[in-house]
Amino acid sequence: MSKRPALDPMMLAQFTGSVNFHRHGLVWEVLYTEGVEYVAETVGAYWLLDEIALAQRYVIPVKAEDFQVWDLKVGANQTAMLTCGDGNGLELYAKRIECTDFPEPGIRFYYANWVIHLPSEY
Repeated sequence: MSKRPALDPMMLAQFTGSVNFHRHGLVWEVLYTEGVEYVAETVGAYWLLDEIALAQRYVIPVKAEDFQVWDLKVGANQTAMLTCGDGNGLELYAKRIECTDFPEPGIRFYYANWVIHLPSEY
């Protein structure tokens, strides 16, 4: 599996608010912003949105938290760690990803009010 090119931080910084939201295909209550759509489309990371959305239904500590910080940390060996925290240092969920082509170093999303955001969009 080859790695995808890195996401351009300047391009990501342009997303500062969304007018249009996208509805998640599996968990209809979950929406995501234009910036999150850009990330998913650019690097083929709809699987990451699935992980976040499905956790809202099935992972009790995650679904109980109103504000969430989701971090995907990607290593040079194409493995990754996906974590969800409460923004105050408490880890709610962690999952090792055995193989990914998501570019290093990874990405951070915020989740609040049923919407997945880039930090610049929150």
